[in-house]
Amino acid sequence: MADEIEIDLDDLERRMTGAMTSLRTEFASLRTGRASASMLEPVQVEAYGQMTPINQVGTVNVPEPRMVTINVWDKSLVNKVEKAIRESGLGINPQTNGPIIMLPIPELNEERRRELTRVAAQYAEHARVAVRNVRRDGMDRIKKAKAEGMSEDDQKFWEGAVQDLTDTYIKHVDEALETKQAEIMQV
Repeated sequence: MADEIEIDLDDLERRMTGAMTSLRTEFASLRTGRASASMLEPVQVEAYGQMTPINQVGTVNVPEPRMVTINVWDKSLVNKVEKAIRESGLGINPQTNGPIIMLPIPELNEERRRELTRVAAQYAEHARVAVRNVRRDGMDRIKKAKAEGMSEDDQKFWEGAVQDLTDTYIKHVDEALETKQAEIMQV
């Protein structure tokens, strides 16, 4: 019976993968000086009485390396979409041409690039904390299983497995941060 006590590593890995997915989403919203449709993902528009993602009120395109366009389907929402972009903190000034909103992406200056790398580092630290919280939860489960009769050898095995998983995901976070910072600093 004591030999059958097992820790669900798949659950821990799924939760750590969730932290990585969240980090990638946050990184995608950081402006790097190049146009990307994903930079608009966090922007919500007040449409039809509720907050709605921009891609659900219009078609988002990237026709040029420094231009994003949004073809708003409902003309009555054009001003609301424009206002949501202005207030989003992206630092982009939308230009309206009928139902089409154009977002010219300006060059980033050195100071803004450094600031964005600091923001990316903060996002990465949040992801590391999330991974460590999952690790702590796994270690707590192991301690509980030890109290229920898990052998010391099994305890050491599972602790090692959880630590290896944690180290792997922390390494993934660090690699993603390095890549993003290099992308931001690229002129």
